[in-house]
Amino acid sequence: MPADDLTLLADAALAAGAIARRHFGNGPQTWDKGLGQGPVTEADLEIDAMLRDTLTGARPDYGWLSEETTDGPGRLTRDRVFIIDPIDGTRAFVNGEANFSHSLAVVERGRPVAAAVYLPMKDRLYLAAAGRGATRNGTAIAPSGKVTLDGATVLGSKSNFNDVFWHGGRPPVRPQFRSSLAYRLALAAEGRFDAMITLRDAWEWDIAAGALLVAEAGGTIVDRRGGPLRFNNARPLLDGVVAGTPDVARAILDRLV
Repeated sequence: MPADDLTLLADAALAAGAIARRHFGNGPQTWDKGLGQGPVTEADLEIDAMLRDTLTGARPDYGWLSEETTDGPGRLTRDRVFIIDPIDGTRAFVNGEANFSHSLAVVERGRPVAAAVYLPMKDRLYLAAAGRGATRNGTAIAPSGKVTLDGATVLGSKSNFNDVFWHGGRPPVRPQFRSSLAYRLALAAEGRFDAMITLRDAWEWDIAAGALLVAEAGGTIVDRRGGPLRFNNARPLLDGVVAGTPDVARAILDRLV
């Protein structure tokens, strides 16, 4: 990975935030993508175009995978790929809620090696690079250190905590929710919550950047079966995600059906 890939992602994330702030609360034009995919706004599309021009302009040999760009097989032949969600948490953005983020990652041969997650309305910039740790606004972050599942704070949508998914019913955890999956991963990485889960298939662009934050902060991140995450798949979906402190993540996996 070139030494300045992380700087490239950080600068691009901040630029994305400037576009998002300009549209936020100003009634951006919004469409429903259909097939249960949710909304997309003119801000998503403007950010996507800016990021593609900026990032692939700087790294023309890297592939490209973004939620808002039509996918193609060309990225599968590249050693390094940008995996991008221009706005993760578009519904929150449309509703005037601050818990949306920009999620940017460089993946090398299936593994994230540089990542930026930026929350422009909170001015929180999370960064990570392989072997170099993870930070929030320049300060090193680490998971909470929680060692037991009982009483753990776990981020996830309400449906993830239905008894049907857990041996013996839902464990005595304290569920919480944030709209952006990338933000949930960042919160687990910095120890503000003990873990996060999503038990349905997860798009790579929602997970790639946050996965590196968790790993570099010292946490555990795996799919819902306990397997390693690999990115830049032909169909860019992961089999759910479990992330958090090593002990809490392991305990969650042990309890999942």
